[in-house]
Amino acid sequence: MNFEKPVRSSLAKQVVTQLEQLIESGKWAVGMKIPAEPELVEQLGVSRNTVREALHALIHNGLLEARQGDGTYVRASTHFEAALLRRLRGSEIGDILEVRYSLERDIARLAAVRRTDEEVALLRDALSLRNERVDDREAFVAADFVFHIAMAAATHNPLLLELYKYMSEHVQKTIARVGSLELANVKDQKAIHADLLAAIEQQDPVAAEKAACSFIEALQEGWAAVNEPREE
Repeated sequence: MNFEKPVRSSLAKQVVTQLEQLIESGKWAVGMKIPAEPELVEQLGVSRNTVREALHALIHNGLLEARQGDGTYVRASTHFEAALLRRLRGSEIGDILEVRYSLERDIARLAAVRRTDEEVALLRDALSLRNERVDDREAFVAADFVFHIAMAAATHNPLLLELYKYMSEHVQKTIARVGSLELANVKDQKAIHADLLAAIEQQDPVAAEKAACSFIEALQEGWAAVNEPREE
């Protein structure tokens, strides 16, 4: 077997590594605008071309996003998140909801078994806030997201939480753009979420799973309804 001689990493690759560490550590958080090229050149002590090459590499792999006339922003915190976001952006919402159906079902079941009293209190507060914001679609969708992330956190499975967070956030943003499907039948959704919280409080995984399936099925039905072909 023939081996190639190892070579020293290029300056651009070293800069990429440093910037990745800033992103993955959270010092450069998702959504944050990073320093402009001249500032990075000065801080890193390398040429503008080196910085530009490193930024292009991070933009290409999805960790950064260049916005014309505005600057460069952190788009994802890990390569896993970047890859998942790329895949989600090319997926149909109906397909994403089918996957979310499986996630919600398992999350509800595990949360019912593993939740702490403190997590139940957080879920109760989050659901209360969600119910208060039914007259503001954007605020309602944001509060709904907080509730479901808190439920995912109650599973005590960090990988499941991470996967759910990326997928659910994409679904929430898409639904928010076309109108909240949950608000279309808020009375039923309010009852379903109350049942979900009660099942988690009572540590009843079967009832929690049933409630989780119910609200995703309602979303699927709502999405199908608004996307039905209209007769000319």
